[in-house]
Amino acid sequence: MGRRIGLIAGSGRFPLEALAGARARGEACVVAGLRGEARPELEAAAAAFAWVGPTEIETVVSFFKAQAVTEVALVGKVDPKTLLGPDVRWDAARAPFLAGMRDRTATTVLRAVIELLSARGLRVLDPSFLLAPFLCPPGRLSRAEAAAGVLADAAFGMRLARAAADLEIGQTVAVKDGLIVAVEGMEGTDEAIRRAGRLAGEGIVAAKAGRTRQDMRIDVPAVGLETVKALVSVRAAGLVFEAAAVPFFQKDEALALADAHGLAVLAEA
Repeated sequence: MGRRIGLIAGSGRFPLEALAGARARGEACVVAGLRGEARPELEAAAAAFAWVGPTEIETVVSFFKAQAVTEVALVGKVDPKTLLGPDVRWDAARAPFLAGMRDRTATTVLRAVIELLSARGLRVLDPSFLLAPFLCPPGRLSRAEAAAGVLADAAFGMRLARAAADLEIGQTVAVKDGLIVAVEGMEGTDEAIRRAGRLAGEGIVAAKAGRTRQDMRIDVPAVGLETVKALVSVRAAGLVFEAAAVPFFQKDEALALADAHGLAVLAEA
């Protein structure tokens, strides 16, 4: 019998890919799917599955302990409003701990959640071992070559994206002709791209990067098919992301779509 690990699954493609990869290695995955975030198809693919609320820490712990799971990974995106919104109610026993946080950024809240899980006997894993198949080397990935202006915007955008990520603002920046058009906020990457398109019209370049000291247990900056769909919808000129650090999910489908619309896709070291 292989290793038995738990996944706390949010939205996006990563939970499905992580589950498929673990099963291919002979590992059994027990999945706690976050209500309103996780995909329903996870339920049938997992060795055991439970729907939980994002703030139901004790429910999560009890579920994994009942399944003899001691190691878990956070996979997928979580809408910050489910953790930070004004109507969010945490378990009363945990409220004093959370009240002591220095701020309510997504990183701070998720780090507090990790500490709570660890204190209850669950080791939270760095999910990097699940990401290796989705990381890209530096270079152009699309058939479309980037014009000089796109390359300049890509380099400019990546500098800004790294700085914004380090400041806990967001991990995506959209630029055009050397101007900052939009910086990702609570709406997420795809909506930030659409906002940039409304503001600046066609020809934007989107850049995505992680923090200088990225804790992959807390957040996995990623791009994928939905990112490219959003870019195509606003007739963007390019996408650039951090090579060997930002995974590219559904890469083949995404690149086929990018090539069909002349979108340059670059991975930058």
